[in-house]
Amino acid sequence: MTEQTRAEHVADDWMQTSLGLAFRPLTPDPDLIDGFDIAHALGMLCRYNGHCSRFYSVAEHCVLISEAVSPENALWGLLHDATEAYVGDMIRPLKRSGRMQAYIDAEAAVMRAICDRFGLPHECPAEVHEADLRILNDERIALMAPPPLPWVSSELVPPLGVTIDGWSPDEAGRRYLRRLNELCTEVAR
Repeated sequence: MTEQTRAEHVADDWMQTSLGLAFRPLTPDPDLIDGFDIAHALGMLCRYNGHCSRFYSVAEHCVLISEAVSPENALWGLLHDATEAYVGDMIRPLKRSGRMQAYIDAEAAVMRAICDRFGLPHECPAEVHEADLRILNDERIALMAPPPLPWVSSELVPPLGVTIDGWSPDEAGRRYLRRLNELCTEVAR
């Protein structure tokens, strides 16, 4: 197989979503982004690569961010980790290592497609970034063993002040989708 053939094959490769759609994460189509798929997948994904004291979904994390930021940024807050429904999550040390450019590029392409699908600007608002950093303190206190080293970036800001409940995957998916419906008039087709 030539390099060009391999590249064409990979770009055309697809994954099946929970609704049964064929989604191509390397060439994402905004028309194939579905709120139910996002809610379901994020409800099933555990934060911190599963290294927390109890199950805590990406969906719950996103709902908490969405409720903590201003109304004009609430949809961005809810969708800020929606890429993980399509490309999974990568822990921060790997993502920041400079060795994961293909993943970072794919994640950025999927985020642009999500923004296009939901009518959001492509740039994440600073308020959402700040809330995402601050919630690390709430999550660390509620879910993690005592840290062996400082969590330097999050320790520079106060906690967001949210309560971590640890919703079940089904409940997390339902609450995420309900919040998405509150913020959008058209979620799924």
